[in-house]
Amino acid sequence: MKFMELGFRPDTFYTVESVRSVSSDLLNDLVIQVKSTKYLLHKFPMLSKCLRLKNLVSSQETETSQEQQVIQLVDFPGETEAFELCAKFCYGITITLCAHNVVAVRCAAEYLGMTEEVELGETENLVQRLELFLTTCVFKSWRDSYVTLQTTKVLPLWSEDLGITNRCIEAIANGVTVSPGEDFSTQLETGLLRNRSRIRRDEILCNGGGGSKAESLRWWGEDLAELGLDLYRRTMVAIKSSHRKISPRLIGNALRIYASKWLPSIQESSADSNLVLESVISLLPEEKSSVPCSFLLQLLKMANVMNVSHSSKMELAIKAGNQLDKATVSELLIPLSDKSGMLYDVDVVKMMVKQFLSHISPEIRPTRTRTEHRRSRSEENINLEEIQEVRGSLSTSSSPPPLLSKVAKLVDSYLQEIARDVNLTVSKFVELAETIPDTSRICHDDLYNAIDVYLQVKANKKLVYILRETSNTLVTYCRYIRRLKSVRERGCAESWTARNYQ
Repeated sequence: MKFMELGFRPDTFYTVESVRSVSSDLLNDLVIQVKSTKYLLHKFPMLSKCLRLKNLVSSQETETSQEQQVIQLVDFPGETEAFELCAKFCYGITITLCAHNVVAVRCAAEYLGMTEEVELGETENLVQRLELFLTTCVFKSWRDSYVTLQTTKVLPLWSEDLGITNRCIEAIANGVTVSPGEDFSTQLETGLLRNRSRIRRDEILCNGGGGSKAESLRWWGEDLAELGLDLYRRTMVAIKSSHRKISPRLIGNALRIYASKWLPSIQESSADSNLVLESVISLLPEEKSSVPCSFLLQLLKMANVMNVSHSSKMELAIKAGNQLDKATVSELLIPLSDKSGMLYDVDVVKMMVKQFLSHISPEIRPTRTRTEHRRSRSEENINLEEIQEVRGSLSTSSSPPPLLSKVAKLVDSYLQEIARDVNLTVSKFVELAETIPDTSRICHDDLYNAIDVYLQVKANKKLVYILRETSNTLVTYCRYIRRLKSVRERGCAESWTARNYQ
């Protein structure tokens, strides 16, 4: 961490009964009240550096009063420590400035009017020296810029007006980088550039030399996770738009760290959690696999129970759908918080399946809808054209693409889980099953089991209701699957025979 010392005189401030004074042969002729602390000072050193105090004293002298009046700095920014550092600067007493206190002193100096305008010929008042320290030291160091940004939350309005916040964010965004000589996968596997010795790093920075190397060994995602939401969002936007072209996976991992810190669980959700969730979703990189599918689905679960916008939910569903082959059944069990009574959000899973199909191959056709199944024929018959169509598809492709068959099995396993929901409607169940194309299922056993579980759950209700609701849908669909399976097996056998007896 970089430091700057100003002044050369020893510290002569002392305290007597909650009053701060300066040891001097001259009598105190200036009384200033800052917060709950009273200061007994001298006009000459203070008024020669502070334009505001000079104006306040001038206005007091026009009033006819024999008693020494106290100057009240009721709207002074920050605490008394910052004022005392400014006062010591006026007396020439040595003060030490660093990233931890430079913001408070800079705001105090601006409030007191410690600029070059106080006296003619004064070219290096405190404001100018602080700006020089910020520009040449603080903003040249990633670590100092980050620490300084953290301190701006104490005086947010002053820091914004003075441009300190924006300059810190810009310095951080420009300073984010990766270690030379390490490939990206190594950085992720070894803890994302975590520095194992902060003390050693600070010693290197204080002693000079090697500062940039020490800072490059620090994983910036963990540091930024300590920021408040507004500063974090602004910083991440600056990093994403910086010229350094940071890897989307690094951005994604930084967002995961922040979410794990500020979104602990669904049960602990609050208004602040909603804002954090919305911000994390808006910052997600566009690139596929920049964040794991499991993380996206966890965010989607939170979004479904929190008051999150519909557009944010859809954005998560689309991103998760693009890598649905990496999901698990438990991750797809997204709770539903509406008044339908259903336990899980089947519609969003159906949307993810459709997104996945359109992402891997727009030409893939979904299974025939149940309206097509029932077109002008009895439930017991499937016409010859349909069987020939299935045979044709088998002859052109002996097996579905691996990713497609994996998602098909995932959906069928998911259907087995949600089939236990007594409030799940037939339409929801069948529509999801039909999103999977005809030729994608290598085996239909999981779908059979799902239908069987669903019918058993529905049997707990009135028999009349079951027959009315399921006879024209699930029974037809189940028979269609049996016939499709038979055709597939017959087609495979014929194909085997043709190959071996040519």
